[in-house]
Amino acid sequence: MKLIFAFLLMPLLCYAEQAQPWVEKIHRITFEEYDATLKYWAEKHPGVFTFEKRGESHEGQPVYLVKITDAKVPDEDKQVALVSALHGGPERSGTTTTLKLIEWLLGDSELAKETRQKQVVLVVPIANPYAFFTTDRFNNKEKIDLYDSQIGYWDLPKLKLAVPKRTPELNAFLGIVDEFQPDVHLDLHGTGLQAFPDDKMGDRTMLKGQTMFEVSACSYSNCGVRPWDPRVTEAMVKAGQDAGYGSDRAEADAQRCFYNPDHDVFRSRLWNAPRPQRFRTMFYGYMKYHTMISTTEIGWEESGVARVSGILALGNKPWVSEKFSGYPVTRVRARAGRFVTAYGETATQRRQSRAELWGRQPTFADGMMYPEYDGRATYVCAVTPKGLAALDNDPGKFVANLRGLPGVNADAIEAFVKKGPEYEFTSDPREATKGEPIQKGIGFRLRIPYKAPTLLDVAVNGHTLKESAADGYQAWFADGYTQVQINLPPEKTKAADLFVVTCAYNGNEKRSYGWEPPAAVMEKLKKP
Repeated sequence: MKLIFAFLLMPLLCYAEQAQPWVEKIHRITFEEYDATLKYWAEKHPGVFTFEKRGESHEGQPVYLVKITDAKVPDEDKQVALVSALHGGPERSGTTTTLKLIEWLLGDSELAKETRQKQVVLVVPIANPYAFFTTDRFNNKEKIDLYDSQIGYWDLPKLKLAVPKRTPELNAFLGIVDEFQPDVHLDLHGTGLQAFPDDKMGDRTMLKGQTMFEVSACSYSNCGVRPWDPRVTEAMVKAGQDAGYGSDRAEADAQRCFYNPDHDVFRSRLWNAPRPQRFRTMFYGYMKYHTMISTTEIGWEESGVARVSGILALGNKPWVSEKFSGYPVTRVRARAGRFVTAYGETATQRRQSRAELWGRQPTFADGMMYPEYDGRATYVCAVTPKGLAALDNDPGKFVANLRGLPGVNADAIEAFVKKGPEYEFTSDPREATKGEPIQKGIGFRLRIPYKAPTLLDVAVNGHTLKESAADGYQAWFADGYTQVQINLPPEKTKAADLFVVTCAYNGNEKRSYGWEPPAAVMEKLKKP
């Protein structure tokens, strides 16, 4: 009998040892505390921390923008990182992580100090005051979700709000994006009260211990809001792991292929079927300025700060294939390993160029000589109606069309074309009724598949370039290629209708392909 009683008691003893953090409540931030804290930080950290009102909710509560940067260092060559918590309200750990992040950025760690010197970090902790301080629901007073709005609230062809008066908070936030055109936008989500129906909300105070699975650079509701480079995501994951926190890797951990409409019959076997008729605010910066976007699900603030710091660290150093420090956001168009890139010797110049090129690139037409052969690389990009009209898949006709275009040495291009075996330009001729020349400069990137090639001639429109970061080309080996970056300043692009990039090189290696059967097989085939 005693043995049976002890056996029955064992689960009770185990449960008695279980931690029960939920017996305590989490402090609920008031507006007065939030407002006073921002003022305190501004007084304590002059020259590093500033904040300003950028708009207000329907109830008149302010939407604040925090700016953290070292004022002693000019902003001209700084990256711009925007951090927000657009689902703040019910997802409270997203907002509180932004506040913890501010504390970290104001701290004395070497990474925080370096980030202040090399970046402007913008933080919007509470974009929806009504949701955060009043309702703990996603919507504003007009019942509109600031992060995940129905398409009807947008004029998407013009990429603007359909009725800004209904979403003054969101209108204020978009104004921040428009002014700063950030290189990266991180939106923080997480644990909150959205899971509780109205009749279960109680006093709307979260209990300690409530958490969630954590995801870096992705949201289960839409895995499109993630960095385009998985190496960025892995930098976040590693930073979290180093701090003691793991990250779910979405479709990788679930071991599923992505959903696409062609395979709708197999929807249950695929990952992340999209929600129709929704537009996430994070796409605004991407669609308009080619901002790298990333959402993150946060269960613990320390984890969130660690992972955000992991991505911020990337903005302080050169990306794996670049010469300058900053996030990998400069490539605005791609064709078969060739790229149109932003132009500029500073981060500000590159941001301005990127915004222009990204907005204009849907009207561009590009191409290359085909098939590709060792020792030769080409890229053609037409940017005005005259340039587009000159394109032709027939090399002879294309060269003939180039004659008479301003700034083009057609004879030099013809000589390059005739030296090679390619038989066509794989251009995409199209008509255009409008389109001015590029105003803020343009860049192009070729990647030569050799470690130490001799660049015999790098030219644009038949004119040989010199090595220069301002007006010419640069070459370096990185990421398995010799990267050849062409930099054309505004004074050259303002009169150009198209750009014909040619590169003649010697790879300085002997490479070949072609397989033959074993000698024994060949001998056997020779016998009658």
